[in-house]
Parts: sequence; C-alpha cells; structure tokens
Amino acid sequence: MTRVIDGKAIAAEIRSELKVSVSSLTRKTGIVPGLAVLLVGDNPASQVYVRNKQKSASDIGMNPLDIKFDQDVDAKTIESTLHQLNQDESVHGILVQLPLPDHLDEKLIIRHINPMKDVDGLHPENVGLLLSGTPRFIPATPAGIHQLLIRTNNNPSGKHVVICGRSDIVGKPIAALLLQKDKASNATVTICHTGTKDIGEITRQADILIAAVGIPEIITPDMVSEGVVVIDVGINRILDPSKKSGYRLVGDVQYDDVSLKASAITPVPGGVGPMTIGMLLYNTLKSAKLNAQ
Repeated sequence: MTRVIDGKAIAAEIRSELKVSVSSLTRKTGIVPGLAVLLVGDNPASQVYVRNKQKSASDIGMNPLDIKFDQDVDAKTIESTLHQLNQDESVHGILVQLPLPDHLDEKLIIRHINPMKDVDGLHPENVGLLLSGTPRFIPATPAGIHQLLIRTNNNPSGKHVVICGRSDIVGKPIAALLLQKDKASNATVTICHTGTKDIGEITRQADILIAAVGIPEIITPDMVSEGVVVIDVGINRILDPSKKSGYRLVGDVQYDDVSLKASAITPVPGGVGPMTIGMLLYNTLKSAKLNAQ
C-alpha cells in the first residue's frame, strides 16, 4: 500500500521543535532571530511564499522583516540594501526571493549577501562548504527533502537516488547532500537532465526518485519501478475550468498513476513545499546561534 508523505504534518513538527529552540535562545541570550526577505515585483506565487515565510517566522518567535522593491528596481539599489542588512546585528538570515526579473543577475546579487547570513545556502562559499562535506547552511528545499526521507524511515543510505533536474536551488545541492559519507546520506546518486538519453531507463533503476524539473506531470508510471519512493518537488499551474480559479496545481509526477506503483510519494501541494519554509527557519536559527557564539 502506498504511503502518502505528509509534508504539512512533518513541517509542523519541525516548527514546533524550532519554537522551543528559539524561545530557549532568546531566554538565554536575549537574541531574537531575525529573518529579512527581499521581494522584487508582484509575482503572485512569490508573494504567497513570502507571506508564508514571514508568518511562520513570527509564529515561532522570530522577527520577520519584509522588504519590497518595484519590478524595475536596479541592481545597485538591491545591493545597497543587502549591504545594510549585512551590517545589521538584529538580522541573522537574509533571503532574496527567486526568481528575479530578467534584468537582474541572480547569481551576482546573491554574492552580495554575507555568507554567514545566507540562510538560502546559495552563496558560493556555502555551496563550496556543502560540496566539501562541511555544510554551514544547506539550501532549504534539499534540506527539506532530506528530512522527509529521514523522518519517514526512507533513509537514502545505500540506495540509488535518481534526481531529475540540475538546478542550483534543488538538483545540484540535493545531489551533493545525499552523496556525503554520512549515515543519513551515503547514497549512490544519478542526475538526469535535458541532455540525458532515455531518461526512463535510468529512472526505473531508482530506489528513490526526486523530480525537480518544473514540467507538469513529466514523470509517468512507465518511468518508475514498483516500490520506488517518489519526492515530487514540482509546483506547476495547469488550466482546469472546473476550479473557481481556473487552474489547479500539479507536480512533475503523474500522481494518480505513479502512486499505484510507489511505496511512498509526496503530494502536490502539501509535500515538499511546507518543508522548504521549515528548513529556512532552521537555518535562520542556526545563524543566530552562530552569532551568539
């Protein structure tokens, strides 16, 4: 029988643990972890994500700071704001909500974040620490995926993990994380991408399949084997006239059909998404603790 991996419930569990830790840190040191989120433009999905992050931060006793820019803001304005936040001792975590408008260089802007406050784990220094096996801040979505696997007794150690997608935010860092020589990682990892020939031949070998492609329902039941554990990172809008909004959310996996073969699978929504916010808060707390030390 297929087990549905409830990301909402696990994320709530993590937030409860963090709330206790935040309260303890504040009581002992007076430090209230501060999380600054920068949002450019009025992308509806990004606005929802930012609201959820800030509410979750506030709910566990952190101090959220919301900074908004117009769509046409120039890079120097953002970089100047980041410099101010880098110097602000009340801010422990800084996150630039991605994606940014086309006229802004995301990688260049991220380089202006103090790596000790880069709670999204995307600064080159933090990427290097992850690859070297001594991570400071693990990017939130990969960290959330890892926690989903561990907390549902699907330890990747010794397993063949196939990742579909090689993005800097998910594919590459989750591969680096699961490759580590650690009892909670230690997997054999294969990454599939647009240059991979006959992806299905590879995905059928997976004990654990992580889909992070950004293409609606691209993973079909013929691409997986019986008993596979499926982590669906995709969040895609597709037209659905039966819905009041006119659309519905689906993942990168054909959920209904693939779930008949999987031993465990994450739904969309309600799977990986809530975990991302939980692990961002975890990184912010970690930053505050490093600051206290």
